[in-house]
Amino acid sequence: MNFYIKVFILLLIFFIIYLFKLNYDNNKLFEKANKIHNNIITLDTHCDINLKNFTDSINYSQNLNTQCNIPKMEAGGLDVAWFIVFTGQGELNEKGYKKAYDNAILKFNAIHNLVDNYASEKIELALTSDDVREIHKKGKRVAMIGVENGYPIGLDIKNVEKFYNMGARYMSLAHNGHSQLSDSNTGEYDGIFLHNGLSKLGIEVIREMNRLGIMIDISHPSKEAIRQMIRLSKAPVIASHSSARSLCDHSRNLDDEQLAWIKNNGGVVQTVAFKSYLNSEKINNNISVNVSDFVNHIDYLVNTIGINHVGISSDFDGGGGIEGWNDASETFNITLELVRRNYSEVEIEKLWSGNLLRVLDEVSETAIKLQAEL
Repeated sequence: MNFYIKVFILLLIFFIIYLFKLNYDNNKLFEKANKIHNNIITLDTHCDINLKNFTDSINYSQNLNTQCNIPKMEAGGLDVAWFIVFTGQGELNEKGYKKAYDNAILKFNAIHNLVDNYASEKIELALTSDDVREIHKKGKRVAMIGVENGYPIGLDIKNVEKFYNMGARYMSLAHNGHSQLSDSNTGEYDGIFLHNGLSKLGIEVIREMNRLGIMIDISHPSKEAIRQMIRLSKAPVIASHSSARSLCDHSRNLDDEQLAWIKNNGGVVQTVAFKSYLNSEKINNNISVNVSDFVNHIDYLVNTIGINHVGISSDFDGGGGIEGWNDASETFNITLELVRRNYSEVEIEKLWSGNLLRVLDEVSETAIKLQAEL
């Protein structure tokens, strides 16, 4: 047999063996990731909602053209979704506050209608970490409520407790634009700030959130406002949907100094799958931002502040979503990539839910102590 033919046959055999081994390794990786994904509680801290999808005839019990709904959560193994009571920033006057408050109440009621009336057999509202675990044991999806922008509070601090009683377990004090409570990160663009951090009412709201047991969300406020929040808070804080500024220079991301503040505070950064916060170079060159880019931020955050201070969020139906995790049905792909990068089951559990639920517990414990002191 011709020498070159023998070499070709040998190379072909080695290549076939390599393909078999590669396929075997990929199957083992998939099996390992699937087992971990099914063993843990997966939790996404930021899923926006639209009121038109919360009616008796059109709602999240159906596989709507939304990135997050119950069928997509079930398909992707997403156990917990924080549904967001979001209000865009408007005028800082009585008319603006009333409009914002009315919008917030409608969204609170919409979420309650989903869990109480439209899909009670499939999803329940959780208020505590124990609730999360109990509902998960039943095989149901879990809903939680976060408030994005404290603007609807208006000038009445009693509304903080009203929102707490309606199920809010985290709240940010600003969004895109300065609120009556806090400056926004958007002040970076024009250098104009309203309060130089927090307003007097904003300081009172931070204390009230500590008293009640509402997690303070530092995503969106200005850097100075974040510094003041962390200094004032008697409990850990969260960034419900932010990533690492060192990897992507966007004002919505957190720089290394801010990350150190959060670590020292005992808080957690919920890495967000929002394209323009993950890879600006790809965005500028019209290249898809994917799961690998997202987990690069997780890697950076873990290496910078430690595994105990990092979590996961999507910002679904609010601009979030990347190639490979474009809706809740693709949630498993995040776990698969984490396993591919040699994260252990214990570490993956912390990233997906353990760290966030730990902060929720500590915030609740702080509230009990503060109330006992009154």
